[in-house]
Amino acid sequence: MLPIPAEELNGSGTLGPYWTFYRAVVAEQLSRWLPGRPSVVLDLSGGRGRWSSQAAKAGHKVIEVVDFRRAVEGQPQLRDADRVRQVRADDLAFLPDGCVDAVVAEERALSIELMAESAMEDVVRVLRPGGRALVCVDSLVLGMAILAEQNYWAHLRQTGEVMLVPWPDGSITRCFSSGQLRELLTGAGLEVEWIRPRTVLSPSTVDHVLATDTRALTWLVRTELDAHPNDDDTVGIHLVASAVKKETR
Repeated sequence: MLPIPAEELNGSGTLGPYWTFYRAVVAEQLSRWLPGRPSVVLDLSGGRGRWSSQAAKAGHKVIEVVDFRRAVEGQPQLRDADRVRQVRADDLAFLPDGCVDAVVAEERALSIELMAESAMEDVVRVLRPGGRALVCVDSLVLGMAILAEQNYWAHLRQTGEVMLVPWPDGSITRCFSSGQLRELLTGAGLEVEWIRPRTVLSPSTVDHVLATDTRALTWLVRTELDAHPNDDDTVGIHLVASAVKKETR
């Protein structure tokens, strides 16, 4: 999969069909991942995205931290107020130990948070034994593409270390290999269930298929999620992982 230009990563630009596909993949992946019984879900996606609403509509109680580790300007719109409790906090000190069944950290929350190890310690503390976390981070593929676009060629050799990448807007993102993401999760005390690229189908492939038949979106999403490119960090702009907190004995 060819890296996507940085200007396209906010979902605007010329890759409209691809982002439609991408969001459909995320929604279906979350639907498959969420607990099968009514549970308490903690959403650390920073008030960005629709993940809290999706979990609430699936019957779960949701705590949405709207500015976890990152300030949000203005007051976010309250969604599904009867099922989603929104909290402003930059850490999870307001939650007791073992109080949630699942944690969702979408929208690159742990890449925006440069001290991801500290954030994961917070996550593990509030997860009950047997609880699970779904985490999405920027990949090394994305980081190297952004560095190349900015002519930081010397930095491309430092892939064995933590990769902090400056974006054109002045922000910094932390990019992970699959091994680094696994180390982040296991180091915090979680057992990794799987790690995979969020998508392996290229924008050109998606665009071609949808241009031929717009009804093919469901088929494309199913094809993507039925693939098993575990730990393959050579494709895709984002990596996604599922991990579980071991049961205590």
